Amino acid sequence: MKPMSIMMNELTDSELDTDRYIQYRPRIEIQGQAPAPTHQVTVHDHTGRLRQIKIAGEFPLTIKVDGQEVITLMTLGTDPQELALGYLRNQRLVKSIEEIESVRVLWDTQTISVSTVHGNGIDDLLEKTSRRTISSGCGQGTLFSCTLDVIYETRLPETQVRQSTLYGVLKEMSHRNLIYKEAGSVHTCGLFQGKEALMVVEDIGRHNAADAIAGRMWLKGMPGENKIFYTTGRLTSDIIMKTAMMGIPVLLSRSSVTRMGLEVAEDLGMTLIGRAKAKRFLVYAGLDNLRMDAGKLE
Repeated sequence: MKPMSIMMNELTDSELDTDRYIQYRPRIEIQGQAPAPTHQVTVHDHTGRLRQIKIAGEFPLTIKVDGQEVITLMTLGTDPQELALGYLRNQRLVKSIEEIESVRVLWDTQTISVSTVHGNGIDDLLEKTSRRTISSGCGQGTLFSCTLDVIYETRLPETQVRQSTLYGVLKEMSHRNLIYKEAGSVHTCGLFQGKEALMVVEDIGRHNAADAIAGRMWLKGMPGENKIFYTTGRLTSDIIMKTAMMGIPVLLSRSSVTRMGLEVAEDLGMTLIGRAKAKRFLVYAGLDNLRMDAGKLE
């Protein structure tokens, strides 16, 4: 069975049941103790005073599919199964969640073992991963040729979003970056329907955080066409491609956009908004999809 899809023409704040889409879910197994996302260390400040502070964790997680090693990601490790699934989804290495039988997180060996229903691994893995583009991404910045080949097959639906909704998203996200406030050194990504946060992920790289959200959406069978994706990171072409791969038409960031990122967003029909903080933002693409209901742009 394929995941259920719900079509909406306008983002709303309707009552949300994020598990209502589920029609298939692979078996998830976690073995061992997950590492702490932050660690306490001793430092000296600018006055020479001794202080105890917390820093973000970082360690490798190797993704394997039917025993084939695909990639090793440097990550915070808070959402390992979602990260693995989202990576495979956004890189188009696995086309459907129904192809995956199980996901095993093995903390002792820092491995995520993905088993497919057919047990044959990823078709033409070496060919698919032989041609790659090293992007600007931190933590995980590689685009394989198989990703680039299909991105322009994506066409995002025209979806209206209210200015007041954007303000609501920004207000909500100001309370959600808990690891950043405690230790710094991480990015935060969030998935919204209207002003309602469906899921928020922090990781050392914005690409990892985006992939973890993609994986969680896949597990829930959740469509992207009526959603807003928020990121603290810059709007480069690769993060825009990941958002498009999830089918999300609206991308919001506190940072700015690159030239190639803007070109990709325009080609895909994405509503792209950056430099968003408090009551200010810049609309780079998709102005016709924005409903101004909270004052004029400044």
